[in-house]
Order: sequence, then C-alpha cells, then structure tokens
Amino acid sequence: MMKILRHCILLAVAGCLLLAQPLMAEEGIEGNLVNVKWLEKNLKNPDVLILDASPQSYAAQHIPGAVSANIYQLFSYGVGGAPIPETEQLFQSWGVSSGKRIVMYDPGGTMLATRLFFDLYYHGFPAKNLFILDGGLFKWQKEGLPVTKDPTPAPKNGTFKIEKLNEDVEVELPEFLTGSGDTAKHALVEALEPGWHFGEIHPFNKAGHIPNGILAPSADFYNPDRTFKSPEEIRTMLAYLGIRPEQQIYTYCGGGVAASVPFFAAKFIANYPRVKLFPASEMGWVSDERDLPYWTFDAPFLMRETSWLQFWGGRMLRMYVAPHISIVDVRPAAAFQQGHVPFALNIPADVFKSNAANPGKLVEILGPAGVRASDEAVVISGAGLTKDSALAFVMLEKLGQKKVSVFMDSLDKVAQPGYSLTKDATVVGPQKGPQDLSIPPTTYPGNVRKDVLIVDPKSTRGVYPKVFIASGKDVPAKAQDGVVVHVPYTDLLNADGTPKAAKDIWNILAKAGVPRYAELVCFSDDPGEAAANYFILKLMGYPDIKVLVI
Repeated sequence: MMKILRHCILLAVAGCLLLAQPLMAEEGIEGNLVNVKWLEKNLKNPDVLILDASPQSYAAQHIPGAVSANIYQLFSYGVGGAPIPETEQLFQSWGVSSGKRIVMYDPGGTMLATRLFFDLYYHGFPAKNLFILDGGLFKWQKEGLPVTKDPTPAPKNGTFKIEKLNEDVEVELPEFLTGSGDTAKHALVEALEPGWHFGEIHPFNKAGHIPNGILAPSADFYNPDRTFKSPEEIRTMLAYLGIRPEQQIYTYCGGGVAASVPFFAAKFIANYPRVKLFPASEMGWVSDERDLPYWTFDAPFLMRETSWLQFWGGRMLRMYVAPHISIVDVRPAAAFQQGHVPFALNIPADVFKSNAANPGKLVEILGPAGVRASDEAVVISGAGLTKDSALAFVMLEKLGQKKVSVFMDSLDKVAQPGYSLTKDATVVGPQKGPQDLSIPPTTYPGNVRKDVLIVDPKSTRGVYPKVFIASGKDVPAKAQDGVVVHVPYTDLLNADGTPKAAKDIWNILAKAGVPRYAELVCFSDDPGEAAANYFILKLMGYPDIKVLVI
C-alpha cells in the first residue's frame, strides 16, 4: 500500500513539473513582447524565427541567426503595397512558416519592427505567434549580448500562405475621412513629430496635419531604454489625449510606417478593441483630387475672421434661420457706441474681470444681455487676442458656453463694403414678428465647470503633475508649489494680436520647458494675461489647461 502511495506521489510531482515547463518557458513573454533574456535562451530554438527589420544596419551588426527582412520591399509597389502573391513569396523567402514563432526587432524605439508586425498580422499570420523584441538591438547590446556581422544563411523557404486578410485593422481614405469629421466616435492618432504636425517640416505641398489629428509621436510610447511603456502608462497617455477605448481609433503618419507604433501600442499592449492603421496616411490625404484641408493649429476654429462672421452672424442669415451666434464685444461702452459689428452685445471686459473669482455672478448678466449658452459666443476686442478677449473666453468656457471663439480681425478690417460697422444699439427684447431681428433675452443656465478657471491650485488634480506657466512680463512674487516656467503671453502673439505661426509657438513653448504631458496652470497678477496663454495652449491642442486667479 505504501509503495502504491509513494508511486502516486511521484507521478503527481512529475506531472506538476511537466505542467510547469511551458510556464517556465514563457517567462520573458508579455503579450506580444519578448525580452532579451527570453530571446537569448531561444536563439537556437528551431521553432523561433528571428527577423531583423532594419535593412540599413543589418550588414554592420545583427543578432546571431537573425534573417534580414527588408520591409521596404513591401512598399515598392506604391501606397497600396505589394500584391498578395509577391507578399506571400517575400514572407516565405524570410522563412516565415505558420508553425513558427516570429520574433522581429529593429534598432529599438523605432517603427520598423512594429510595421513588420502589422504587415504579418494584416496578411493573416496568427497574432499569438508574433512577437517584438522589447528594446530591440539597443537593449540586446546594453545587456552585453552578442552581435555579428556574418550574414545568416538564407533560410529554407517558409510555408506560410496568405489565405485571409485581417481587413478590420486597415482603413482606406473614405472611412478615414468620415471619421475625421466625427471626433466623438473616432480618434485620429498621428505618430509624427511636433515639427511635422505644426508645419515646420512639410515634405508635401502642404504644411501641418490632417484636421482633428491628435499628436501622439511614436517616440512617446517608448521608455528611455527603448522598451515600450507599460500597458498602464500607455492607457494613461491615451486617456490624457482624449483617446478612449470605445472610439474607433485610426493611426496615421506620413506614409504608414510610424503609424504602426501607436497601432501596436493601443491594440496589443493597451488592448484597445477597435484600432486600425491608415497605410496611405498623409500621402494619401494630400494626393486626393478634392484638395482636402490641412491644419497647422489643433483648434483653428477658435479663431474667427471677418468673412466668417459676415456670413454666420450677418443680417441675411438672421432673417431666415437662427444662426446660433452670440457676438460679445468686450470694449468699454463708449468705444462700443462709436461703432461696432452689427448685432454685437456689449459686455465690457470689466464685467468679466470683476467676476473672475466668482463667475457665477455673470449668469445674471449674460442671459438678460442676450447671450445664449447654446450658441457659439464670438468674443470681439477690436485687436485680436487681448487680455480682455482672452479673459472673456475663459469665463464663458467656465460657465459652460457650448462653444467660444475669438474674433481676430481689427475693426478697421470689418469696415468694408457690405459689412460696415454700425452705431445703432443692438436691440435686446422679445421679437414682435418674423422680420424682427431683435435678440431675445434668455435665461443663462450657468453650468459652472470645476476646471478651466480655479482659485486654489490644490482643487484639481490632473492625470500628470502640475506645471505652472507664469504668463506676464514678470513672474509673480507669490510662489507656487510646483514647477514654474515663464512664457510671457506677448511672446506668442504678432503685433496685430493674432497668434504666431503654430510652428513658432511650439518652438517657444518647447524652449521654455513647457511639457506636453502635464496639468498646465497659467497664472499672473493679471488674470487676462494667464487667460491669453490658456487660449493659445488650447489652440495648440494641449489637453489639460487651467487659469489660476491669484
């Protein structure tokens, strides 16, 4: 009996050891990433195929046994890529077989391995057997592991056949174009650098980026050692940028290579369920015969000019349809009476400034003055972005105005044939008939937001740490508990009150040390100066900005 029991125990122990073997073998694998220690142990594993995705550096040094996979051959047929037979033949020439685990790498922290991953996955290779070496060749060498110049002998032709494409991870221009106009349900994630995004680098015939593109440079998904950031860090970053799991996410770049980094990070690290790559990317966008628009600022619609206001806020549209435009002139009453834009409502800047610390009081003024919270409120100062117009912009956002913009033209420019200034008072009162253009008073709901304008820095907590931006000529004497950078708002404006070019603003902010991943709090002894920087940062697409009233 004892012998039988001993035998059973030994069998049980042996079974546990056997079960542990696969688990032990998987140590070093996390999702679709393998670390260098795992690859070191599996260098001579016949079931592992190592692909070097960096053809420019392969001859100089590569991991022993790695096969050179020139991904640029996949693009030699143009934007659409190589036909299926040629692609299949290329994969097979690298030794790709369905039963193997494919580990691919590049110098580390770039986009070549991720693009190769995408191409294999798109063409039907099982994701469970596709892996990227985390940290690439950089991490491999940093760990003191061997490299060689000796080319790996050509592998035996692989057996992988392209039978079914994963078409749900690739998007073409028509769908992408539709998504660009529906930001509630879609997110366009741009993997290029800020210089490209804001128009300093422009290899195409246009400078800037696709409208509503969200700047998420491929480098931002990597740690300093060129390994990928953790799933939690990537989810945090995406959430901060306003990219949500329930959205349809499209990643793009200039020609579809860098776009593979946010694609891989969002889908295979953060596990976002709906992610597609746009292979044609900006090259496909700018080559479209419709001459599709391009932006340099992230939110150019925050700026309005004469022709826009003439149409949307003018007499003709008001006679036949409700334009949903409230024109808010913040000049003193005396200046307003000397001439103003037709249908403008005069709410002097002092009204906004005196209520900066208690915006709820404005509710009692805005509604009777004719400002509707459901409108777009266009703020006019007569000189573009000023301290006065910027503070009004912030206060209206604080009160929950549906949309707010700033009129950038001078009033001299408004005074042109067909749209001259008027001295007639804007009538605010009940409309007496269909042709009556009086602006009816309303009840302003005053849905005061807790963010935007704050009086206590500790009252809010962003996804990332606070960075304070001193926005006046001098840094206020009152110290702030955190990092402080100095960016006078006047440095970001032209002489006529319009913001400088997006590329120049980006360079000024970067040189001053303004981080993109931070809770940015603008402050000054004059809240209008802080509000001006708030406006410009919002124009540039910074996600988390506030104004501190001190």
